[in-house]
Amino acid sequence: MRILIVGSGGREHALLWKLRRDAPEATFHVTRPNGGMAGECTPVDIDPGEAEQLSAWARKRRIDLAVIGPEGPLAAGLADRMAEGGVPVFGPTAAAARIESSKAFAKELMAGADVPTAACEVHTDPDRAAAYIEAQSGPLVVKASGLAAGKGAIVCDTRSQAAQAAREILGGAFGAAGRRIVIEEFMEGEELSVFCIADGEEYVTLLPSQDHKRVGEGDTGPNTGGMGAYAPVGLATAALLDEVGERIVAPTLRALAEAGAPFRGLLYAGLMITAEGPKVVEFNCRFGDPETQAVLPLLSSSLLDLMIAAASGNGLGRQAPTFARAAAVTTVLAASGYPGPYRKGDPVEIPPLGEGVHLFHAGSATGPSGLVTSGGRVLAVSAVAPDFAKARSASVAAADAISFAGKHFRSDIGWREERRRRQIRQ
Repeated sequence: MRILIVGSGGREHALLWKLRRDAPEATFHVTRPNGGMAGECTPVDIDPGEAEQLSAWARKRRIDLAVIGPEGPLAAGLADRMAEGGVPVFGPTAAAARIESSKAFAKELMAGADVPTAACEVHTDPDRAAAYIEAQSGPLVVKASGLAAGKGAIVCDTRSQAAQAAREILGGAFGAAGRRIVIEEFMEGEELSVFCIADGEEYVTLLPSQDHKRVGEGDTGPNTGGMGAYAPVGLATAALLDEVGERIVAPTLRALAEAGAPFRGLLYAGLMITAEGPKVVEFNCRFGDPETQAVLPLLSSSLLDLMIAAASGNGLGRQAPTFARAAAVTTVLAASGYPGPYRKGDPVEIPPLGEGVHLFHAGSATGPSGLVTSGGRVLAVSAVAPDFAKARSASVAAADAISFAGKHFRSDIGWREERRRRQIRQ
């Protein structure tokens, strides 16, 4: 079997890691792999944004499954081009990917399907946005409607901060992604990431996880692409997940199908668990990063079988995924300066990390003298252990043992889970 993975970040390394275990006899190709992936696959020197060239390459080499990792190529129609060329593809069409590529579209879709989410308005004019903001009370969140690499949402405690954020985004802070903005109420609660593999209106749910977006301990500082994640999450009870499926996932997939954009691939529901129940913070059209690095090491059944079923459009059937009775904690190691301008080219030293620890590369490359940093989020250390406390301890210890100049990471990934478990013990 010939499998193409599009993308070269930590998420794609985790996908490669899992799929190689599901199909050890398969041949894996990866577009411009990072320093950790390079020895595990055949490189494909085509930019993921080159949809026509990449789909032609996949068709010529008779790829049996193309797995598209990043949101950018999906929004640009890479899955459409692959399907038109007869290449089985795991990933939604550009029309379905609007659930992530346009927050304005997602909000309109949710309103029509009665999916619970924050109250909001969409604006393109800074003066009208300021007038709307002035009429609101309490904290607000100002978001670029388009794709902004996970950094396009600004939480504002005051109306003046929200008005400034609106001006900056509409003024080009996030480029074309900020031509439209979504101004929404701030939701109180705890976040939860729910991955669903979907084939139109049919879907199966993977193990929920929790991401940590802020750069600093205790969820302080600016937003990042994600500084760590853990799974499972104590608040994700069976009753809560049933509610998420009935009130959020099923009606969203139905609405997309009715809009002529059936969703096939990975639908990621980013939720806030509020006092009124789960509400949607945002939808993504692909696996999350770094949640994928925490969820996949716990998945004991085949991910590949689910992907093939979704890509073929033949239905997911009774392929309920199974997970190890364990916990996983993922700690992201970031380069100096991240999430702002960051350093590149620093040598990376990785000692033996111990049993149950998996290392997923993201912003790494192979230099003349070995591994060097090449991105903002360099590595993700995922530790699997029988319980949360042991997994967290192992993840932090491994993160501490790896060295490169300017390295920084959060040692408190899962701090809410730790507090929740402490309260239960008391």
